[in-house]
Parts: sequence; structure tokens; C-alpha cells
Amino acid sequence: MRRALEVAGTSGEDVPVGAVVLGPDGAELGVGRNERELTGDPTAHAEIVALRRAAETRGTWRLDACTLVVTLEPCTMCAGALVLARIATLVFGAWEPKTGAVGSLWDVVRDRRQPHRPTVYPEVLADDCAALIRDFFR
Repeated sequence: MRRALEVAGTSGEDVPVGAVVLGPDGAELGVGRNERELTGDPTAHAEIVALRRAAETRGTWRLDACTLVVTLEPCTMCAGALVLARIATLVFGAWEPKTGAVGSLWDVVRDRRQPHRPTVYPEVLADDCAALIRDFFR
């Protein structure tokens, strides 16, 4: 999570969210930060950027046995993407009560109808992750 927080701190004008995909051996496969303002791409959330980079590094879209660490609870788009990528473990920091899709508003990743459901570890360094967001919007 500390690496994801470090990445989030480089978000510039974008909301400071950082994400890291780790391989089964713990090696960093891809990192991402929010880049919507930077690129003008509405899908450039930190998780999506990290998943794309990890898939490129791995040479396949299947990220099974990998872990996604992100500073903020994923939205529906990102939750759906990590399920489709077959991420084995999701670790996130702060809850996102407005758009969260891992328990706040929806629970996309643990929906029994999904063919793949990652293990979820919420609230890792939650206070640090939430402070980053609060400070940005202050």
C-alpha cells in the first residue's frame, strides 16, 4: 500500500489515487495513477492504468494469481475490470461512499453471480489513503 500511496502522490491535477499490480512472486507488474485530466480519457482510473500495464508486462490479459493494491475502493468500472482480469486478491485503503463497488454502494467483486471473485482486504492504511483524498479536495 505504501507504494500505491507513493504513486498516488504523483497524480498532479487528477484525484490522487494510486494502484499497483503485483505478480504471484510479489514483483511489481504495473503501476497506475489517475490520469483522466492528464489524458482526457474518462477510463484512465488508476486501477485501469495499472491493469493495462501489468497485462502488457505479463503478455496476457489474464492476471490470475496477481494482487491489485489501490488506495481507494474501486468504482464499478474498475471492479468489473479487475474481475474480468481475474485478479486473485484486491487490497484497498479508503472506502468510497459515493461510487464504491466493493461494498459501499455495490459489491461487484463478491457478487455470487460472478464467475470469478477475488479475495478482498479493505482498509489497509485507510487513514493515510483517506487523508490524501481529503487534502486534495480541501
